[in-house]
Amino acid sequence: MSDFSVDDLSVWETNAAFWDACMGDDSNPFHREVVHPGVTELLSPQAGDVILDIACGNGNYSAFMARRGARVLAFDQSPAMIALARKRQRPFRDKIEFCVADAANLESLLLLQSTPPLSKAVSCMAIMDISDIRPLFQALQTLLADKGIFVFATQHPCFVTLTKQYRTEHAYLGEAIAGQPCKQRYYHRSMQEIFRCCFDAGFVIDGFLEAYYRNPEIPEVIIVRARKS
Repeated sequence: MSDFSVDDLSVWETNAAFWDACMGDDSNPFHREVVHPGVTELLSPQAGDVILDIACGNGNYSAFMARRGARVLAFDQSPAMIALARKRQRPFRDKIEFCVADAANLESLLLLQSTPPLSKAVSCMAIMDISDIRPLFQALQTLLADKGIFVFATQHPCFVTLTKQYRTEHAYLGEAIAGQPCKQRYYHRSMQEIFRCCFDAGFVIDGFLEAYYRNPEIPEVIIVRARKS
């Protein structure tokens, strides 16, 4: 991976208030129209589910799942973001537990063990923000109940990148929302590498969608359902 003088945590601490204001209670049009419908189709959150929301941001998708009757354990690496999520989602405090954890750190993730075990896990557009996704898939093999699922949406690696490299893992700086205070680091991985992380951790893929925003011939997002085998 390329190295920049950018610390991922400090970026999200700086961007937290801006991100919360832009995403609000119902997220932005891209997430509402492209990401959330496909994620919801493959995740099917419902009453009785115990769901881990990975890199939850301000918790608006956590609240959506809570309204469907699910119990949600939501985490983000940024303490500032979690503080804003707790404030914004206060009406759902009996359904959502927010905490700080590092999605790239196995020990941090294993502290999220739940009783009863998690039935599902979800990540809405965060895989490309995580420096190393292998610990996340490894941890989910422990955290999820038998046949539990992990649904994640991320940038389509074939079509969304600011570089000319596809096969080689690398990182670059960009912005998710125009005008955000600080650029973030994106971690590019080929589709093969993303799927390999699933398979190496013992998951099978049994759901896959490509979603677009403006041009129906150029999808910007892949949405994957990985099932614990």
